[in-house]
Amino acid sequence: MDEPLSHSATEPLDADDEDIEEGPAPLGDDELDSALEALLLVVDSPVDEDALATALDTTRLRVAEHLRLLSDKYADQDRGIDLRRAGGGWRFYTRDRYAPYVEKLLLDGQRAKLTRAALETLAVIAYRQPVTRARVAAVRGVNCDGVIRTLLARGLVEETGTDQETGGFLYRTTELFLERLGLSSLEDLPPIAPLLPEVDSIDEL
Repeated sequence: MDEPLSHSATEPLDADDEDIEEGPAPLGDDELDSALEALLLVVDSPVDEDALATALDTTRLRVAEHLRLLSDKYADQDRGIDLRRAGGGWRFYTRDRYAPYVEKLLLDGQRAKLTRAALETLAVIAYRQPVTRARVAAVRGVNCDGVIRTLLARGLVEETGTDQETGGFLYRTTELFLERLGLSSLEDLPPIAPLLPEVDSIDEL
């Protein structure tokens, strides 16, 4: 005669017995400081407390408090970078007293020819200006932070305000760019712009 089915085989498991997927454990104070540093090192433009709190799954007040403490810590220790609130958000900046060394590093060897990556980035900015760094990266399909810093250091591009939608810095070419190319105005650029996506369609790439 068949044995009756056991209770465990016939009854559904209680919710408490099921594996419940949990999110990451809350960050401790030291971990939160480290996480904030990691996020702020990669942002292109100042980021506000709300965005940071969402990314770190914590409260805005806690993030704001830790940002202020971190800012004071960097100032007290005379570090090479400052953590400042600017443009409605927070971002790392080179401390003014060390700016000459940064410029020397970036400008060293500037007489060398631009790399292919730099030329491609410069072309995107020239034909789609003013344009944000994120949109330049979207066109090229790669991160272009270092390349844009090189172009800024060489005086070929410059910041020209911020994008109203994203808050990111806008970039355009300079008079030196025209001078180096022997052009009197941007209207003299060769007609290769149709080969680049329209700015409005970049977000769809």
